[in-house]
Amino acid sequence: MTDFKPANRDYEARVRLSFGRQGIMGLIGASLTRVEPGEVEIELPFRQDLSQQHGFFHAGVTSTIADSAGGYAAFSLFPAESAVLTVEYKVNLIAPADGERLTALGRVIRPGRTLTLCDLEVTAHKDGQAKLCAKGLQTIMRIDGRADVEED
Repeated sequence: MTDFKPANRDYEARVRLSFGRQGIMGLIGASLTRVEPGEVEIELPFRQDLSQQHGFFHAGVTSTIADSAGGYAAFSLFPAESAVLTVEYKVNLIAPADGERLTALGRVIRPGRTLTLCDLEVTAHKDGQAKLCAKGLQTIMRIDGRADVEED
């Protein structure tokens, strides 16, 4: 749990709507499991077509859900009239992503007016055990004057 205050009281709905428009998350079958101010969790069930040659989740898939978790953690704090873009992220793969599912956790470390710094973690879940498989750091840019969620 974080102590951050979102700039928009409808932050959770905004995050969920934006996430729903991300084609890549739908393509790989990822879902949002938790949205709090400054913290987002994404879950991804294993599928063979998401694996690499040894049967583990591919590093690109692991990094993709980490990137989105951090980006949406930052986005949860942004005002309604802003959008989100990743500026940079680095992920260290510290164990094989071997499991029935992955969870990616993005947490805001330091929110800023333009740039926000986020911590990224990806955990593999197998046979009731959880193992950290990736750790990362991310910089997110807030783009003002461009609402991320399309108005109906």
